[in-house]
Amino acid sequence: MVQTLWVTFKLALVTTPILLVVGIALAWWLEQNSHKHPYGLCHWLGEAVAAVVTLPMILPATVLGFYLLVFLGVGGAGGWLAQSWGGTSLAFSFSGLVIGSLIYSLPFVVQPLRNGFATMGRQPLEVAASLRATPWQGFWRVAVPLNRRAILAAGLLGFAHTIGEFGLVLMIGGNIPGQTRVLSIAIYDDVETMNWARVHWLAGGLVLLSLAMSLTLGFLLRPGRSRQEQ
Repeated sequence: MVQTLWVTFKLALVTTPILLVVGIALAWWLEQNSHKHPYGLCHWLGEAVAAVVTLPMILPATVLGFYLLVFLGVGGAGGWLAQSWGGTSLAFSFSGLVIGSLIYSLPFVVQPLRNGFATMGRQPLEVAASLRATPWQGFWRVAVPLNRRAILAAGLLGFAHTIGEFGLVLMIGGNIPGQTRVLSIAIYDDVETMNWARVHWLAGGLVLLSLAMSLTLGFLLRPGRSRQEQ
């Protein structure tokens, strides 16, 4: 069980920082792109990217997991790249779990970040530009500090979603103890073997952890408090 806990939290700890870096950049680009001419090519490109990013929120996890399994397996492009770098296959490996978790949890990180950037409005950036700040300085010194709560909330959502995922993890990682076996799969196995005592311990622990994260998210995303701090 210690191995299962380690794999689960290791996956979340590895995935969350990458999600934040990619999510912040993507959310910022999407929000800036939304202000462009609605009939321009860049605007439509942004809408297409936003639709692709949001797809994991709608698509069943097993469907996404199946296509990732095909892509990352020995016969897929991802598997071919892994072989060219001296590996065998990304499917049924911890690296494959990280890739799958990044794709599946990305919209849960991008959405609160994009909402935060949209709520901030254009005025702070215009003031920064009037003081001769470059676009990069406006982003790093204005947008990021003003949206620190949204960034924390996005990281927490990505962390929580990675811990709780089941369908995609099972499809792409299988159930290999010490490598790809995470808590959600361990609970499923214990239910099948009727090990109710351990199910209650694991499920109850996840309920308490989820409740703590939910309360923290409610605190971070309280709009009135955020406006006062800004």
